[in-house]
Amino acid sequence: MHDDSRPVYLRLRDIIASSILDGTYGDGDMLPSVRAFAAQQGANPLTVAKAYQSFQDEDLIAVRRGVGMFVAEGASRRLRTMEKKRFLTQIWPPVADQMRRVGVTLSDLAETEEA
Repeated sequence: MHDDSRPVYLRLRDIIASSILDGTYGDGDMLPSVRAFAAQQGANPLTVAKAYQSFQDEDLIAVRRGVGMFVAEGASRRLRTMEKKRFLTQIWPPVADQMRRVGVTLSDLAETEEA
């Protein structure tokens, strides 16, 4: 679930993160150039550069001058850890509260997956 009220660079960051977590881009894989990704997403290249920069700042992307940007070694593991923490601290608590309010149990969830 992506919040459209969030800044565009954060939404682009979510797309990149999902691609890494889903295995579209693995550790060591080359990412699309800023211009290519901007064209693909219909976004401003400066906004894409800001999204990529945020990954660089966290050492999740390595830049090889004149070559391109690559998913850093260990980035998928670190990103998965970061996203798990974010899920457990920010996303899950309101979901759990709503489940309690309406009486949804874990067995209800299991039944939904089986259907």
